[in-house]
Amino acid sequence: MGNSVAVKIIKQHLLIGEPAAGAEIGICIDQTLTQDATGTLAYLQFEAMNIPRVKTKLSVSYVDHNTLQEGFENFDDHLFLQSFAKKYGIYFSKPGSGICHQVHLERFGIPGATLLGSDSHTPTGGGLGMLAIGAGGLDVALAMAGEPFYLSMPQIIKVNLKGKLRPYVAAKDVILELLSRLTVKGGVGKIFEYGGEGVRTLSLPERATITNMGAELGATTSIFPSDKITGEFLKWQGRQKEWQEITADKGAKYEEEIIVNLSKLVPLAAQPHSPDNVARVKDLSGVKINQAIVGSCTNSSYKDLMTVASILKGNKVHPEVSFAVAPGSAQVMKMLAKNGALDTLLKAGARILETACGPCIGMGQAPNSAGVSVRTFNRNFKGRSGTADASIYLVSPEVAAWSAVKGYLADPTEIKTRPGVPSAKPDLKDALIITPSKEKEALRLEVSRGPNIKPLPLMTPPGEQLTGEVLLKVGDNITTDDIMPAGAKILPLRSNIPAIAEYVYSKIDKDFPDRAKEKNGGIIIGGANYGQGSSREHAAIAPRYLGIKAVIAKSFARMHAANLINFGILPLTFEKEADYEALSRGDLLEIKDFKKQLAAGGFYIANKSKGTAFKAKVNLNERQKNIILSGSLLALAGFKKT
Repeated sequence: MGNSVAVKIIKQHLLIGEPAAGAEIGICIDQTLTQDATGTLAYLQFEAMNIPRVKTKLSVSYVDHNTLQEGFENFDDHLFLQSFAKKYGIYFSKPGSGICHQVHLERFGIPGATLLGSDSHTPTGGGLGMLAIGAGGLDVALAMAGEPFYLSMPQIIKVNLKGKLRPYVAAKDVILELLSRLTVKGGVGKIFEYGGEGVRTLSLPERATITNMGAELGATTSIFPSDKITGEFLKWQGRQKEWQEITADKGAKYEEEIIVNLSKLVPLAAQPHSPDNVARVKDLSGVKINQAIVGSCTNSSYKDLMTVASILKGNKVHPEVSFAVAPGSAQVMKMLAKNGALDTLLKAGARILETACGPCIGMGQAPNSAGVSVRTFNRNFKGRSGTADASIYLVSPEVAAWSAVKGYLADPTEIKTRPGVPSAKPDLKDALIITPSKEKEALRLEVSRGPNIKPLPLMTPPGEQLTGEVLLKVGDNITTDDIMPAGAKILPLRSNIPAIAEYVYSKIDKDFPDRAKEKNGGIIIGGANYGQGSSREHAAIAPRYLGIKAVIAKSFARMHAANLINFGILPLTFEKEADYEALSRGDLLEIKDFKKQLAAGGFYIANKSKGTAFKAKVNLNERQKNIILSGSLLALAGFKKT
């Protein structure tokens, strides 16, 4: 029996374990990426390991999140990141270079390589035939130190693409179709591998859109084969020597197969407030909009923006709509300027934003109060846009552009002309990407540290008894945005754990940080898929700083569970979901014989407030149990607070 593309790459990089579904494996990581919202912490963690140089084949530090410099904090972080990158052998992508995933596709991604990124949308690289996985910054720091990346071997799911997309039906509609079928929990523990004759009809940017938003399924990653289309893209970027063909063997084994007929898809939209709340745009037609934005790591490629320009040519943005466009990279921006598309966008009434993540993470362009915004982004969680009562719809660039013209959610398949994307030659000069120093020079370099960059907090091992009050009880599908909000006010504090900890759960319960400090920490109770969304490890380290000892939930999202373990917070699942209903905020819970029960793989938990008890499961292997017993992964690795 043959191998899938994903299994081929895993086997080539396997260091520990066997690739049997559910078994823990350790793989070698070729490349890493960080972005500035997660990078400062990741590099502080790497520095704590006392390793003079990164050991990966390539590591890149991007600045694309915290580019709004209303105070000194963000610029100080940029200087820290740039000086750190130069000293430790890391490429540095300056502000204005572009969104990490778009730039990595253009300049650094290699088919068949492994990529670990401290951003949940790192699987964008799967469009290029990479095994690209999002993780917490500490896991990325360890990969830079030459350590294996550990994960449970996912199930490999084949997505068999048939037919061809009709005009104005987009790659975004492919992933929205899967989200409508599978939900935001449908990809947990899985890799989605795309195959079938329909693959040959999709360009590299279209493939990247699909793999990018596979993160919203909760998938470990998504991947396309590396074929002639991949080779053509790399040749276009002047990197043809890095291409290799990687396709699934005939008779490759998959745990499941999903069929998607591209020819039958229609324009779709994810309605507020979840990426899986999907409806046909035709059925939503007439919903008045206040704002439309094209951009983000999902839809900011040259192809995406040229499609938007072709729709806007000869049209005007509706006078009651604010329409903004954020190109994904400096390369894309330069191409739009050179071929006249930028002029087309401006004449139609578009606002041109910086080549950065921007409004996707609540960094500017917040909608009006109770406003309706259509966006080509990947997440529409309540309040993420910066406006708590806004309604955010996730759509393709085609839908966003046509809706901006019409003033309401509109189906672009009604457009009579065909979309056109003229060929163009990209500018391959990387003026905003800085190469690292040579190793001998690095010894003389100093890392720049602003006053907002604080030392890592020390995390002590647990005792023989774990006692804590239930500080908060939340429902299903709690996101990392809920736990640790982003936005222009909070993101600049990412390198200052004491300061950012003041905002933990602030959008759900503004008193939570004060209560946690008053009670000397405690326990959080969660529903299903706890911690879905981004890779931000601040959603684990900041609660740990506040003294959170355990989270007991119905189930966990992969990345957040890993981050909780890395920072010594015990993730437990209810043996019986009915026990979730019986718990209340303020209940005092007690676990005795902690080490013995951890070793046994289950806990008997007494509810001292109600005189009851329940059982919880520990889904940890021996390595993960040792992390918990050490207090954190850094402590296990020998980190000592200085």
